[in-house]
Amino acid sequence: QVQLVESGGGSVQAGGSLRLSCVASGYTFTRYCMAWFRQASAKEREGVAAINLSGGSTYAADSVKGRFTISRDNAKNTLYLQMNSLKPEDTAMYYCAADRCTGATMRADPDMYTYWGQGTQVTVSS
Repeated sequence: QVQLVESGGGSVQAGGSLRLSCVASGYTFTRYCMAWFRQASAKEREGVAAINLSGGSTYAADSVKGRFTISRDNAKNTLYLQMNSLKPEDTAMYYCAADRCTGATMRADPDMYTYWGQGTQVTVSS
């Protein structure tokens, strides 16, 4: 079955960087679009970024545009999220997800994603 395993989270100071990874297994990696989401305490899950099958098309939420970059390595079955210039408001549990490519999945709509990882915590201190 589809399995997604995130790693790379941690605690950093504001202005720092982290790179999250999500290793996929149990399916043909290039079959699904992928995305990163985050959920802070007492808040709804929020779409952060999405990427198409080849990696040639991406989406980033306005809140992270210019600071976060989503990418994928299809040879390694791995999705990445490079996070720079981190802010305290970026503190959240970060999840990767996979599903068929549609307009909604490419806008990182969480309701459109079926397969989810278990999450990795990112904490940014001021």
